[in-house]
Amino acid sequence: MTILDDLTVTQTAPDLRRATAELRRLKEEVSRGPDPAATRRQHEKNKLTAHERLALLFDEGTFTEIEPLRRHRASAFGLAERKPHGDGVVIGWGLVHGRTVFAYAHDFRVFAGALGEAHAEKVHKVMDLAADTGAPLVGLNDGAGARIQEGVTALAGYGGIFRRNVASSGVIPQISVMLGPCAGGAAYSPALTDFVFMVRETAQMFITGPDVVQAVTGEKITHNGLGGADVHATTSGVCHFAYDDEADCLEDVRFLLALLPSNNRELPPVARGDDPADRCTGRLTELVPADPGRSYDIRAVIEEIVDDGETFEVHESWAPNIVCALARLDGHPVGIVANQPASLAGVLDIHASEKAARFVSTCDSFNVPLVTLVDVPGFLPGIDQEHNGIIRHGAKLLHAYCNATVPRISLVLRKAYGGAYIVMDSRSVGADLAFAWPTNEIAVMGAEGAAGVVFRREIAAADDPEAARARLIDEYRTELMHPYYAAERGLVDDVIDPADTRRVLVRSLAMLRTKRAEIPSRKHGNIPT
Repeated sequence: MTILDDLTVTQTAPDLRRATAELRRLKEEVSRGPDPAATRRQHEKNKLTAHERLALLFDEGTFTEIEPLRRHRASAFGLAERKPHGDGVVIGWGLVHGRTVFAYAHDFRVFAGALGEAHAEKVHKVMDLAADTGAPLVGLNDGAGARIQEGVTALAGYGGIFRRNVASSGVIPQISVMLGPCAGGAAYSPALTDFVFMVRETAQMFITGPDVVQAVTGEKITHNGLGGADVHATTSGVCHFAYDDEADCLEDVRFLLALLPSNNRELPPVARGDDPADRCTGRLTELVPADPGRSYDIRAVIEEIVDDGETFEVHESWAPNIVCALARLDGHPVGIVANQPASLAGVLDIHASEKAARFVSTCDSFNVPLVTLVDVPGFLPGIDQEHNGIIRHGAKLLHAYCNATVPRISLVLRKAYGGAYIVMDSRSVGADLAFAWPTNEIAVMGAEGAAGVVFRREIAAADDPEAARARLIDEYRTELMHPYYAAERGLVDDVIDPADTRRVLVRSLAMLRTKRAEIPSRKHGNIPT
């Protein structure tokens, strides 16, 4: 180093130290927010700040923020004097259970989290980074929609978000966490993602708010009554998971990420525990009544089969006549679809078909094998179901199963009647392996209904119609509905002891892990709508 160089370093070093101190002060200020009162108001609403939420989402100390000093360029309507750093959104990446995850978090303290041009460009950037690196994206939503002062540029920003949501669909897991208001066109981004989490009381989603609804229709309703977490979790089906507080919500977001691969080219992460792969499941004979007319809770069956009885149910409160859950078998994540005899006898209806179709498609997108537990009496009959398109909606589930290339195993626990049996991943629509318990009844319909159709004239002509009917029902059941009828014709690969269920599923999935399915050369299938 020359004398001149040494002199330059000596002269500039103090300035650099001052600049570094100023930078540190500035970033701390940005993190705290522009106004302590705004932070206090956020906390008074039982809401965390953006940085506090990100701290709960990511492994401790791993979050790296980018563009914290970004500012908008707008000048109209008083914005020239209000240019806070960050522009109302925090973006970056960190680790969740040791794996890279990207996130953006609206900062409601800045412009109520409303989206403007700079705000949108930050979200676009983190979405592009997630897609380019093949890592999951989590959106922590708490914003007032488009920033009105910026006009059409704000709307264009949403268009860029929607386009990226669709481009990443089925490529990387996209999770939306609703922690505040989400109105108008902004609601469509969460709807385009794979999973939606909501916190009760503080989060709402709707296209038109209560004031507009009242002005147009005369109906009065609260924000939560129109688009709160419970409404979307039980009625609309928009929300997959609902929680009472943000901490529990974000903890389950972390748990969900642990069950999913980082992208569609990877397998889900393995996490083997102490539950033996060949554990006997003899308790299943106590949980499931042999009488096909008796009810039981399929959740207990699932918990008996999977690792440590731990499941993560999706859409628990919507369409309860079918259960969709993520779990592990021998440490490997699986998606489980099961009819629920405890609700509507486990029939398939419009909502159940939609719920299961979406779940099957999501699992297939991210290489999660599917196990289908079948105990279905058919599709729900009724004028309302027919007029509202049960044919179209049932076809969605059929399309999803037929399109799925992941390992697929079906197991008939008791009854499997009619078209509902076919739709529930039967061997004929492409299940890799189909099993049944020795109490199974696979048929076009139940024996009572079948006898009434097939032997209608014979029963009517009998001296004792009731006795004839009982005899012919028993005859039909003996001939066509005995447990081994389907196995004898190759429609079931084996009839198994319920006590062997876990062992059979674990071994079958291990064999299928190297499955490679060819798909047709096409842009995409034309999914029933």
